[in-house]
Amino acid sequence: MKHSSIIICSLVLTAFLSVSLTDQQHTQNLRRLYSQPPAKWPKPQTDPGVQWQELKALPAPDSAYFAAQNDPLVTLGRTLFFDPRLSVSNQVSCSSCHEPELSWADGRSVSLGHDHQRGTRNTPSLLNMAYFSRFFWDGRARTLQQQAINPISTPHEMAMDLTKLIPKIRSIKGYAPLFLAAYDNEEVSMEGMLDALAAFEETITSRPGKFDDFLNGQHQSLSDEELQGLHLFRTKARCINCHHGTYFTDELFHRTGIEHFLPGADSGRFLVSRNPADLGKFRTPSLRDVMRTGPWMHNGQHDEMDSILHLYNTGMPQPNQTPIDPLIKPLGLSEKEKRALKAFLHAISHKPYKITRPALPQ
Repeated sequence: MKHSSIIICSLVLTAFLSVSLTDQQHTQNLRRLYSQPPAKWPKPQTDPGVQWQELKALPAPDSAYFAAQNDPLVTLGRTLFFDPRLSVSNQVSCSSCHEPELSWADGRSVSLGHDHQRGTRNTPSLLNMAYFSRFFWDGRARTLQQQAINPISTPHEMAMDLTKLIPKIRSIKGYAPLFLAAYDNEEVSMEGMLDALAAFEETITSRPGKFDDFLNGQHQSLSDEELQGLHLFRTKARCINCHHGTYFTDELFHRTGIEHFLPGADSGRFLVSRNPADLGKFRTPSLRDVMRTGPWMHNGQHDEMDSILHLYNTGMPQPNQTPIDPLIKPLGLSEKEKRALKAFLHAISHKPYKITRPALPQ
């Protein structure tokens, strides 16, 4: 009996060492493959017709980036952004929903605005807005100026009557020199305010992190688990079908089925396009700094990334066979693979740049 126990223990140990060796060899092979230029990386698992781009590093901050922080137009926009007097109550500013310390989101399931009214959608982060061509979950704005004016006038956000906004800002004498520095003219105009807000928002960017270091040649910056997550992101997990390029988004609209499309549900892109094919579709969010911008999805329904990974892993099963985007399919990821994928999402998330809130003009 004792001899049999020794044999069994020996076989178990041999099997364990064999599996461990196989895992180690697999990881070493991945590190060799991904230490090559991205053009030589393993082919990603994408569906026919998907216009994907390879994952890319963030641009490194340069002298122009830091000079922009002191540009008079940016200074004016920054001041307006943090000024609650742009709201009817003098209590809600743009920063109320886009908090720098929260990676320019608000940490809530849905936004909270004028008179503590709850919005219907999760607040998107403002990170890297300069590089996008559509804004809001339904893509209703195509410029940063259009994006900026919407929350100012929306009743459940800042609720400001735009016909009263310009006289209100004109009455604040401290704004005159800021407009003069920005435009060589003290005149306060809506166009001038929106251009300034847009100029400031263009400076809100993600900081390069571990993944960017990896792409720039520091191939030990990703742990073995994060590296496995990168490979899964591009292959078995199929994330790259919608999340690719520098900012991990295709900027397109997809019906994920994260909210069962029932009567009374958010119609998404349809509210803008009026195309029945757009019912329940929402813009693909950027995954840059994703682990710092929860809760997630258009309705902020999920505050645990594990639950989101589980839903995608199962293929988003729907009641009554409600149709969803054909890119979403069951993945068959193991628990270990889901942990690796989550580790990679941490690797593309970094703390935001520090920002000093401006003194408000009087």
